[in-house]
Amino acid sequence: MTHPSEQFEGSPLIAPSTIEHPLYEHVVEACRTVFDPEIPVNIYDLGLIYTIDINSENAVKVIMTLTAPGCPVAGEMPGWIVEAIEPVAGVKEVDVELTWEPPWGMEMMSDEARLELGFM
Repeated sequence: MTHPSEQFEGSPLIAPSTIEHPLYEHVVEACRTVFDPEIPVNIYDLGLIYTIDINSENAVKVIMTLTAPGCPVAGEMPGWIVEAIEPVAGVKEVDVELTWEPPWGMEMMSDEARLELGFM
């Protein structure tokens, strides 16, 4: 599931999501139902979801990371994402790719997550 990515000068570290797709907001809401068991915030607002790519056939590809490579649920969390997104009406298939580049940092959290964790 982990793939080293070749970066080219000027290319973004995180691929853009297909925010214009009609299923995008529904997929985001599904991701928000998955929580990191060690942090009381959903994985989307924690900034662990880097990219949500939805193609014209409604296949969803999620590129995500974890807070640390030694995360105890590293082998399970991608499956939790699949289980959350698959029931979304219109989604045909779900693929989750785990990446470590760029590494996750607290600056990737949403303002809501920072507030929930007392960082604001």
